[in-house]
Amino acid sequence: MSSFTDLLALERVDRDIFTGSCHAGAPLRVFGGHVAAQALTAAGITVEDTQRKLDSLHAYFLRPGRTTDPIVYLVDRPRDGRSFTTRRVQAVQYGVTIFVLSASFAISEDGPEHQPEAPHVPAPDDCPVLDMRWLDAATEDAGGTLIEAREIPADAVRDDTHGRFEGGLWVRVQGAMPADQRVHNCALTYISDLRLAGAALMKHGGYEANPGMSITSLDHAMWFHRDFRADEWLLFVHGSPVAGGGRGLNLGQFFTADGTLVASAVQESLMRRLAD
Repeated sequence: MSSFTDLLALERVDRDIFTGSCHAGAPLRVFGGHVAAQALTAAGITVEDTQRKLDSLHAYFLRPGRTTDPIVYLVDRPRDGRSFTTRRVQAVQYGVTIFVLSASFAISEDGPEHQPEAPHVPAPDDCPVLDMRWLDAATEDAGGTLIEAREIPADAVRDDTHGRFEGGLWVRVQGAMPADQRVHNCALTYISDLRLAGAALMKHGGYEANPGMSITSLDHAMWFHRDFRADEWLLFVHGSPVAGGGRGLNLGQFFTADGTLVASAVQESLMRRLAD
């Protein structure tokens, strides 16, 4: 891996069929954010109208994927309307579907605008560097960390968001990326899965207070509000309003350094205590 965009690379086999390889998130299990980002890449390639921007995505993690085998992405084109384009993608390994994604692309239109105020948190240079060496090992990256992240003190996030969010990161892709906004959307989809699944556990002391707890992403949804660059600092705040039945609902928001809300994410995770 020489750059982050290498993670998104796919081989086009046919008009709507692509193949790719994904790195590990857990031993021999692919990282869900990587599968989602590649599936979104495949969907975007089939949307020929470059003026249509990604509006939203909705996805389900069905089975753990293997890092030792390629993944086939099958794209379906259910709609090409006057304002919206819809794509569905199946990620398949040896005939078994491991992941499904629906994505909506839309033309930009004028209308009312509003957003919440961005949290007041320390700047990236005032926050400690988050250790991302696991990503180097997982991607066999020889050029250094592909993602740069800074941990925001949890108290700073909770105090300024009145408990709506439990934690946050400053995060960006290392190195310059192409101007294509769809590439930045795919990068943010990847990044959103780095921390979101465990947000519900933060209300219960995090992983340290819950040894033996397994966290698995069940589904993932994102809405993209405005253009942004994933190779510039983004504030990623995350929290959880509810957990029950062994599942937690996790919320995330992404702000630019000037306070513009560019994307929102929601994910449900399975929280299961492993047997001793």
